[in-house]
Amino acid sequence: MKPEFDLLIKNVRVVRPHGNVVHESDIAITDGKFALVAPGIDASRAKIVHDGRGQLAFPGVVDAHMHSGIYSPLVEDSVTESKAAAMGGVTSSLNYFRTGQYYLNKGGPYKKFYPEVLKTAKGRFHVDYGFHLAPMDGTHIKEIPELIEKYGVSSFKIFMFYGSHGLHGASNTQKDFLMIGENDRYDLAHFEFIMRSVQAAREQMPEKAHQISLSLHCETAEIMTAYTKLVEKDKTYQKPGMGLAAYSASRPQHSEGLAVFIASYLANETSLTNINLLHLSSRKAVQAAMMMSDVFPHIDFKREVTIGHLMLDTNSKAAELAKVNPPIRPREDVEFLWEALLAGELDWVVSDHACCRHEMKIPKHYFGNIWMAKSGFGGTEYLLPALVSEGTKRGMSYNHMAQVLAWNPAQRYGLNKKGDIAVGLDADVVLVDPNKTWTIKASESPSTQGYTPFEGLELSASVSSTYLRGHLIYENGQVVGKPRGEYLFRPTA
Repeated sequence: MKPEFDLLIKNVRVVRPHGNVVHESDIAITDGKFALVAPGIDASRAKIVHDGRGQLAFPGVVDAHMHSGIYSPLVEDSVTESKAAAMGGVTSSLNYFRTGQYYLNKGGPYKKFYPEVLKTAKGRFHVDYGFHLAPMDGTHIKEIPELIEKYGVSSFKIFMFYGSHGLHGASNTQKDFLMIGENDRYDLAHFEFIMRSVQAAREQMPEKAHQISLSLHCETAEIMTAYTKLVEKDKTYQKPGMGLAAYSASRPQHSEGLAVFIASYLANETSLTNINLLHLSSRKAVQAAMMMSDVFPHIDFKREVTIGHLMLDTNSKAAELAKVNPPIRPREDVEFLWEALLAGELDWVVSDHACCRHEMKIPKHYFGNIWMAKSGFGGTEYLLPALVSEGTKRGMSYNHMAQVLAWNPAQRYGLNKKGDIAVGLDADVVLVDPNKTWTIKASESPSTQGYTPFEGLELSASVSSTYLRGHLIYENGQVVGKPRGEYLFRPTA
């Protein structure tokens, strides 16, 4: 008799994003989908049988905030950084992308730019992948409906500080950096028009509207520019080891909070009800976001936090290697983020992975100078094990972890085949040993970054295997097989 299942994973504890229990069960997979989830499935019914040895089986992680191709060519990053994603239990990678400096270093309409992105990425990712796009000029705003219908891009982004503050902390020439036309401005009016266009597209496509959204990086350029000048002159921050504290002070927490207020008011003004507030890093930012939910209850705000902002603080030995936007914050902000996450006030956890190799991050002759370091670092490979490790210490349930790592971002961003271990969904599953202690070493990551701000952190949980649509892609420290990631045309069926 021909086996009915392609793969049977036996003897696991299935973690689902709903409820508050973990079930001992087996998982049967056929044609890349979950076919049966139940205890005691007969091994003879499957072609291949894997013993899960009592490990946790999480749904594949949806890392909804990555930046593949920002500091290294996409043709390279798509391979190496998706390997790192697989190591972290990630099976779906959503990458922020835009025109302008970095990325492809090109301007122009997305109808010319985006097909090049898709062509470059095809056949290179080891995990399923998609892109969020940022409308940088008036032409991009007009292209939003086509980007949704023709290219399956259902989420867009605004970098609120790019108008007059550079990526790495210094003022920039807007036109040169953003590569926009002489008659274009990247300012509050531009943000408003983006919102109006996204909302118009939602009204034109009512069947997709609930999964078309706008994300915002909330920081205020004018405040950051002024505070940077103050901090650079302040002798308090010129002592050794004060780099991260200085950078945090130069982009103060109220700059985040004010930007949240502005974004929320504009969302109300434009009737755009699907708003994602990205990588909230401080108490003031989260409190501002919660206030705006009370003021505008009809807006469906989603609130994001990164694993970096949950694991690192301004005393980190990583120093300038941990420079990121918004900045790593003092310990009191980190603790507040955990309180908000445990209270259900933050909706998903991401890596904000941006592989920035050491020689680019901070040239040798600038070691110790936070202002000369590039912003951003990788971390997708530590996303799941770090949250399980630290979350367990703080009483976070496995089900809640699955919710914020998989289900919530999948539902928001139109990944309707992802986010849970349930019959009919893509068979993305991660086996986790919750009792395996290990120490993070950058040398063990497939990322080309070469360092990590998480270096030396001890974790108490480890990803042992990652399956993408039923195919083993990572096992015991090694990425397995050729790239088999597929483009996520969103919303998916």
